[in-house]
Amino acid sequence: MQLIDGKATAAKIKEEIAQEVEQIVAAGGKRPHLAAVLVGHDGGSETYVKNKVLACEACGFKSSLRRFEDNITEAELLECVDKLNKDNDVDGFIVQLPLPKHIDEQKVIEAIDYRKDVDGFHPINVGRMAIGLPCFISATPLGIITLLRRYGIETSGKKCVILGRSNIVGKPMAQLMMQKQYGDATVTVCHSRSKSLKEECREADIIIAAIGQPDFVTADMVKDGAVIVDVGTTRVPDTSRKSGFRLNGDVKFDEVAPKCSFITPVPGGVGPMTICSLMKNTLAAGKKEYYK
Repeated sequence: MQLIDGKATAAKIKEEIAQEVEQIVAAGGKRPHLAAVLVGHDGGSETYVKNKVLACEACGFKSSLRRFEDNITEAELLECVDKLNKDNDVDGFIVQLPLPKHIDEQKVIEAIDYRKDVDGFHPINVGRMAIGLPCFISATPLGIITLLRRYGIETSGKKCVILGRSNIVGKPMAQLMMQKQYGDATVTVCHSRSKSLKEECREADIIIAAIGQPDFVTADMVKDGAVIVDVGTTRVPDTSRKSGFRLNGDVKFDEVAPKCSFITPVPGGVGPMTICSLMKNTLAAGKKEYYK
């Protein structure tokens, strides 16, 4: 069993990005600028945005943050999005989700200029990704594809089971694993209503778990030598930790790991690669790689 180290891989990629940014700046080019919009004080979102700012520093990007209280109106938030769309210094920006209940998330996502949508959530980017055109790919699926490639894990012709059908992970992950230039695999998507979920998992060469249920994948669901990618990050109470909680994946790691050829830990697996992929998208936005 080999551990897939997302933390070390992400650090290496950020170094590569930083070198390229310095070359761009030395040649008289513009330093990429990533902006983030944070509404309210959700603990997970605060941590995530802080990590994005640190990643920007590591990559040599300029970063900025727009903060709002959770009583901001939808109209005010859309006005902020419009300003960022028109700001020529901002190459890419993200609106941190989740948003307060009174704001329509989809409306906000669709208001973002798709050429600056480095999260890859805008319908234009989602559509282009689905048919294999150059675009910003959703950060978590892009991070997973990058990990599989960096570890030389064969995906072509393999049976891949994806647990979960969210717009952020499950659906785009299935699209990428199916496409010839990325996964080239035979893909099955399972979810809460799937009748033969365990049987499907037992036949899988690769399982990507993004179902949001701690310890959902157990040893009896995994065949020997399978590759396991755990996207789950649920906070579970842990009195032995100073914070009072720990992050728990969707995979029961201790019992599943001995059966695997490769497995990602939680934390330190997919998480760091998500932020790293956002940095890759921001660099592409700065270089006008996909959209002029």
